[in-house]
Amino acid sequence: MNLPNLLTLSRIPLMLVVIGLLYPPPEESWSWVRTIALIVFLFAALTDWLDGWLARKFGQVSEFGKFMDALSDKVLTLGMFVSLLALGELGKWALFPILLILSRELLITGLRLVASGRGKTLAAEKIGKLKTVIQLTCICLILAKLSMSVDFAHYATQSWHQNLVLALDFSGSLTLLLATAITVYSGIVYMAKYWRFFVEENDP
Repeated sequence: MNLPNLLTLSRIPLMLVVIGLLYPPPEESWSWVRTIALIVFLFAALTDWLDGWLARKFGQVSEFGKFMDALSDKVLTLGMFVSLLALGELGKWALFPILLILSRELLITGLRLVASGRGKTLAAEKIGKLKTVIQLTCICLILAKLSMSVDFAHYATQSWHQNLVLALDFSGSLTLLLATAITVYSGIVYMAKYWRFFVEENDP
């Protein structure tokens, strides 16, 4: 197991750490816990770039790495979206966008598994990488809102603090809608390009 693959797989336990930090309500957790959760998630998001850079730099690109990189991204983003919804940090309106994202990701993962069973590894498309970046940005904005609303409440004037929290909340909601649109679109592009793996009976 090389370093790039370890970084790829680290996104899954890091996601669990972030959720564990967010799980207790603010009045029952220690100070700055939500800021720590944001920092941990930022590191997890950074590994999405770092693992690929290291793999290319040291010639450690592998089929396992390509497959697990995409899968780890999905586990990280979907795990965070579902958890934020379950913890009440996202409004009920977010249920439908998250279900759309979940459906797309599961469908594409199924396509990748079918292709893998036929000896083919489907690399991520550019638009797929873009939707991952936007999803990660959306989660970062939501976590930043939680951090700002709880941990920085006493470090700014009430009006300035309230306006910043509202701005982060609005930005997170807007980015979620954008992420949903690009996620669905990228799924359509991906399925159109690789649909043959579902419909062909013989190996391509």
